Amino acid sequence: AGAAAVGAGGTVFAGRREAEDLTTPVIEVALPRLPRALDGYKIVQLSDVHIGPLLGARFLERVVDVANAQKPDLVVITGDLVDAPVKTLAPDFKVLSRLAARHGVVFVTGNHEYYSGAEEWVAWLRANGIRVLMNERMEIGDAGASFDLAGIPDKQGGMFFADHEPDLARALAGRDPERELVLLAHRPSQIEMARGHGVGLHLAGHTHGGQLWPFGALVRLTEPYVSGLHTHDDGTQIYVSRGTGSWGPPLRIANPAEIGQIVLTRR
Repeated sequence: AGAAAVGAGGTVFAGRREAEDLTTPVIEVALPRLPRALDGYKIVQLSDVHIGPLLGARFLERVVDVANAQKPDLVVITGDLVDAPVKTLAPDFKVLSRLAARHGVVFVTGNHEYYSGAEEWVAWLRANGIRVLMNERMEIGDAGASFDLAGIPDKQGGMFFADHEPDLARALAGRDPERELVLLAHRPSQIEMARGHGVGLHLAGHTHGGQLWPFGALVRLTEPYVSGLHTHDDGTQIYVSRGTGSWGPPLRIANPAEIGQIVLTRR
């Protein structure tokens, strides 16, 4: 019994440390339509930060500092940023405006935004300089070299607000198919919505990589990918973040938190 108690205590301590230590993996993704001038373009991905009752302002400050230290060209937040309403978190959330990237910060909703007042959060983020893509796309780069970035809401968004139903076709209407396309969508399973749309890379989160081993096996019952870089059966590449924060107890086992560096290359 004593050995079990010591083992359990050690596991909890290690899990807490793993949740607090923000790793910065570098993921190189080859995109053949990427303009040569943008070879080496760096996207820093935040996902599933879950700022709320358990992870607060101090953790968010660390997230911003670690993200900025990577000197990104673009910062993307692929959902589940918050776990509380605007009126609760806004006073401590101004630090988010310190995120610095050459081409700004872009956000798409995750399922937890809808439990925390998604419309209010979308309005607050836009008012504080963060671009929110709601079935929209934007050009990233300049007149000489650019690619398309599209974003759709979480697939449950339409259950809460009719205009939050994900609609990638609407986001891509009139797009030049010769241009490279990166998609932001919270869940890995939303890669099926990308089928036939010429998406080169889908950036997702939601799974937390399973968060606590061996729960990744349970995640696979609902999501096609748990973490890491994969090529889907239609050729679309997808990178699934293990998540920056944690949901429930701030613990991770064999699954460190991350702020990923997605480096786009023509190679």
